[in-house]
Amino acid sequence: MGSEIEDTAGIDRTWWKEAVVYQIYPRSFKDSNGDGVGDISGIIEKVEYLDALGIDVVWLCPVYDSPNADNGYDIRDYRSIMDEMGTMADWERLLAALHDRDIRLVMDLVVNHTSDEHEWFRKSRRGEDGYEDYYHWVEGDPDQPPNNWESYFGGPAWSYDETREAWYLHLFDEKQPDLNWRNPDVRADVYEMVDWWLQNGIDGFRMDVINLLSKPEGYPDGEIEGYPTGREHFVNGPRIHEYLRELYEETYANYDVMTVGEMVDLDVETANAYLGEDGDGLDMVFHFDHTFIDFGPDGRWDIGEWSVSDFEEIFTEWQTGLDETSWDGLYWENHDQPRVVSRFGDDEQYRYESTTMLATLLFGLRGTPYVYQGQEIGMTNADFESLEAVRDVDTRRPIEIMLEEGEIDSYQQIRDVVNYRSRDHARTPMQWSDGENAGFTDGDPWIKVNDNYTEINVESARSADRSVWWYYRELIDLREDEQTLVYGEYDLLDVPDPVYAFTRTLGDDELLVVLNWSDQEQSSSLSIEDGTLLVGNYSGIETTLSETLRPYEARIYRL
Repeated sequence: MGSEIEDTAGIDRTWWKEAVVYQIYPRSFKDSNGDGVGDISGIIEKVEYLDALGIDVVWLCPVYDSPNADNGYDIRDYRSIMDEMGTMADWERLLAALHDRDIRLVMDLVVNHTSDEHEWFRKSRRGEDGYEDYYHWVEGDPDQPPNNWESYFGGPAWSYDETREAWYLHLFDEKQPDLNWRNPDVRADVYEMVDWWLQNGIDGFRMDVINLLSKPEGYPDGEIEGYPTGREHFVNGPRIHEYLRELYEETYANYDVMTVGEMVDLDVETANAYLGEDGDGLDMVFHFDHTFIDFGPDGRWDIGEWSVSDFEEIFTEWQTGLDETSWDGLYWENHDQPRVVSRFGDDEQYRYESTTMLATLLFGLRGTPYVYQGQEIGMTNADFESLEAVRDVDTRRPIEIMLEEGEIDSYQQIRDVVNYRSRDHARTPMQWSDGENAGFTDGDPWIKVNDNYTEINVESARSADRSVWWYYRELIDLREDEQTLVYGEYDLLDVPDPVYAFTRTLGDDELLVVLNWSDQEQSSSLSIEDGTLLVGNYSGIETTLSETLRPYEARIYRL
């Protein structure tokens, strides 16, 4: 748990509640050596940029040694740096450069699974003494998996290993076998590794799919309909609170750090059991409710309808349903989500207005805001013309299964959904300039550069008088100045869709956030005579709030 800081308004202030976090996906951020892959030295080159943006914390996606079956989330050695990313000396230089500018560094903690090339798995598949039960092994018919559980990446969650002559569990790719947390030796090894990183001076962890650690003995079949089959057994499993509490007490309880748990199938009531004074030592959580809002009847690979009231319902439930000592991690984008302006805004006619409206909502809510690389310049989804252009295993594998099973005849049949949904949209290279390859690399980029980089890039955004970048900078400054935006209570106002309005109140201070979530002028149904305008995404806004809001207009007032 992070330490409290000086109480200046009758509240218990905590640094990680007041922070703005910037997520870096290293492969796509900045390449320093021309091999087409982003690296740690490239991040160091851009530390001044991060400082200029005003962020407080960097969340660094995995840079550990990995064969890259899942772009680093399949870890071969937790204490080494991937060759493509650089060296441990490079990592130490990055940590020092960030700390010199009072920017903290949070690492990814991936301990539900490892790579199948990890030393632990190699020993376990050979049945070496002491490692037999490091993973979930079940003997049986090579043609019949132990149960009907499915992988999040598609297909069965079990693979048969010819060396061990047994099945092993993998809730993700087959090269990502799940660790057996029932084994106390596994937990001890994980705790030692976590403490090693903390001793190296990092400032916390983002915990990957952390509520999947506990699996029941006997591995019963899944019975609840929906995807993936078996989730009622391995999501929030039988010993999950025991494991997370022990992890906390053995490691980061002894440090002034922040932790955020990525948790699948999480509702507010369950989140409260993980968080706060009586929880498991987690500071905040990432849930997925708002990211499922546009799923169609057939799930992820189907585009569904959504409304502003759907978002109001979800955000209000999380804003008001968390306990007083619980906290939320706020995000639109990350390495697993497509670009928000292409998803919930208008990336053509109103890219600036809708991007900044969505940013105003993010920063207006109670919780710690996370900004994903490129989000601050309004990067959009790309066009992946063929399956060969797709790099993401979580996109390729389901499509390959659909093709094999005859659900689709060709990639072109699902291309529109890929261009809306794929994780690769977050992984196209950061657009630094209108130069070759968007200034990301001098070589051939590992994944395609979005075609619109000549128009959307950091250089043009920072040199303009009005841009998404400058608006994000204004929001970051505003949140630093206004404790009510951090700690104030949230109250939804009753206004007709597509206007979304709420207040944030701390003591006698009251702020109003009002948003027009549409491409048409709308009546706000609100009247303010003498409010103080704190921020707005249109120029020439007066202190009074008129009935009419322009397309995707966003404002924050002090009442």
